[in-house]
Order: sequence, then C-alpha cells, then structure tokens
Amino acid sequence: MPSFQHRFPFHYGWLIVVTGILTLFACLGLARFAFGMLLPGMRAGLGLAYDQLGYIGTGNFVGYLLSVAMAPGLIHKFKPRITISFGLLLIAFSMVGMSQCSTFLSLLLFYTLTGIGSGLANIPTMVLIAHWFRRERRRAAGLMVIGNGSAIVLAGLLIPFLNQRYGAEGWRISWLLLAAVAVLVGLLVAILVRNDPQELALTPIGEKQVFSEVELSTPLPANSGRTLLLLGLLYLLFGATYMVYGTFIVTSMVDEYGFSEAVAGQFWSWVGFFSLFSGVIFGTLSDRIGRRRGLMLVFSVQTLAYLLAGSGLGEWPLLISVFLYGIAAWAIPAIMVAAVGDFLGVTKAAAGFSLITFFFAGGQTVGPAVAGIIGEASGSFAPAFLLAALLTGIAALLSLKLPQPAAR
Repeated sequence: MPSFQHRFPFHYGWLIVVTGILTLFACLGLARFAFGMLLPGMRAGLGLAYDQLGYIGTGNFVGYLLSVAMAPGLIHKFKPRITISFGLLLIAFSMVGMSQCSTFLSLLLFYTLTGIGSGLANIPTMVLIAHWFRRERRRAAGLMVIGNGSAIVLAGLLIPFLNQRYGAEGWRISWLLLAAVAVLVGLLVAILVRNDPQELALTPIGEKQVFSEVELSTPLPANSGRTLLLLGLLYLLFGATYMVYGTFIVTSMVDEYGFSEAVAGQFWSWVGFFSLFSGVIFGTLSDRIGRRRGLMLVFSVQTLAYLLAGSGLGEWPLLISVFLYGIAAWAIPAIMVAAVGDFLGVTKAAAGFSLITFFFAGGQTVGPAVAGIIGEASGSFAPAFLLAALLTGIAALLSLKLPQPAAR
C-alpha cells in the first residue's frame, strides 16, 4: 500500500476532487439544472400545466430533503463511496423512468427519486473532502462547483440539438442520455474513490491543526442563536428564489419571449459559463468587505436579475439578467460556509451549517411549486420572478442586520 501513491505525480486527494466535480456534474448539474431545459419539450409532449411543472420541481427538492435526513446513517453504515455510487445509479434509474413517463404523477414520482439520489450523491461527496483535505485546504471543495456550471453549459447546447433532431421525442432521448452519463460517473466513483486516505496509507492534504483547550472550550457569543437564525432565514430566501429562476427561465424564454429552444439554450449555457466564477469572485470579495456586505451585494445582484427577467423588456435586459444570475449563482453558499465559521468558530461550524442547510432545503422545496401556481394563474412567470426579486430585496436589507463577528 505505501507504494500506491508513487503511481501518481500528485496526491490522490486531487483525484477525489476530480471525481467530486464529475459527481456534481451528474447529480446536480444534470439532474437538477438540466430540468429547466427539458420543461418546454415535456410540457408540449404531455400537455402539462405550469402548476404541474412547479409541483414536479418541488418533488425533486422534497426528495433531496429526505436524503438529507437519510444520508448520515447511510454514510455511517456503507461509507461515502458506496453511498455516492448508489445515489448516482438511483438518479440514472429515475431518469430512465422519466423518459418513459406519460402522466404527471409518474413524472412527479420519478423526479422525487431523482432528488433522493442527488442528495445521496452530493452530501457524501462533501464528506469526502473533509476526509481528504485538512481544514485550511478545504477550499478545494469550491473547485467542485465547476461540475455544476459545466453541466449547465452542456444542457443548454445539447438538449436543443436533440429536440431538433428527434422532434417530439427529443426530451425522452435527453433523459436517457443523461441517465447514461450518471451510470458512467457512478462506475468511475465506485472504481476510483477511497473513503479515507488511510486506505492508501496516505495523510490528508494540508497541515494538521491543533486546537488549544481555550479554543475548544470557548463559549458561543450571547447572540449566536439569533445570528444563526438570521443566517438560516437568509439561506431560506435564497433557496426559495434561485430555483424559481433556474427552473422556469427557459420556459419563459420559449413561451413568453418567443425564443426558439436553441436560442434559449444558448442563454442558459451562458448562465453555466458565468457561474464558474461566482463562488471565487464573491467568496474572495466577502473576505475583503465582510460577510454582511458580501451577502447584501449578492442578494442585490440577484434582485436586479429577477427584476429584469420579470420586466418583459426584451432580449438585451434578459441577457443582462442571465449574466447577473450566473455570476451570483453559487455565491451565497460560499459566503454562508465562511459566515458560519466566522460567527461560531471552526469547532462548531459544521453543526451550524447543517442546521441552516435545512432552512435552505425548505426554501427550495417551496419555491418552484409557488412559482408554478403563480404561472398557471397569470399565464406568465413574470409575476413569480418579480416576487423572487421582492424576497431577495428583503434578504439584502436583512443582511445588514448581521452583527460583526467577534475576533477569533
């Protein structure tokens, strides 16, 4: 075993990062963010109403929320490698099921299973980073969002091509192709991933940190509960709004702006491209100007993106909206991780972030359903985008209520 590392010119931990990128590419980038590109074809082929599209999207997040509850026990029993592989294979199975669906209820069932698989693949992937990288090097996890952005780019270009080639059956072919990708990634994870560096007689990347008794016993600030609740509320507002845009903007482009699916796909691909830079840009910026101002800035950018999307002003404002949404796409999660650490300290950050993640999951579960109901009632998603703008505007103001973190 000690000679295993000698087969590679780099630490095996970086191969774990690569498999993480591929996992997020499949379990979130394709399983979640390709859904919006597939909605116009599914709606036309099955005669679905806007509110039904919203319920299907919400079903996915209900499944993800269930997986958040199940994942710790499964990871403890089966370890990350098997859990991730199973999650990806469940995604593939559910995507094949989606390709064969002819009713709303069957789509809802299979896309809920997709959500469960997404959580069972994504959550253990984050656990792996904690095993393979010491704390000061865990920014490597930020590299994995490349998988999300790359998948969005691919979906925006590939799905319109398949729809053009296969016509009314294009969305079914797309689900099958995405399922094949999920199977391939699942097999790669099963072959390449190791649950812990010790399996290869290695140590994690980074310098070992030793916490003093003072650091371990430092009590939480008096207002930490209130601060954590406020962070949770902000994360809920982000979750409730960002997937309204992510789910329905392509449908809005096709049905309301009169774009072809190819043009709408090109716009969606730009979202993926710009999102590649979002976490790094705003994470670094928040290091300089503080978490409070950083969150306010990101929510302000998102507010403008949603206002432009709901304005109906035409192609150029919509393109600006796409740029703003993309450039801020993964910024809130990046800042939230840092903010929880700032306010609670490194030894208590994991528990704090787990708590506010439930707020986030609850928000994104409700958002698509409400937007679908609004879209069906009004015949347009513009009111839903404007409501999202109102909520993120409120979030921007609430961000200013965050206290300054104590020096640590």
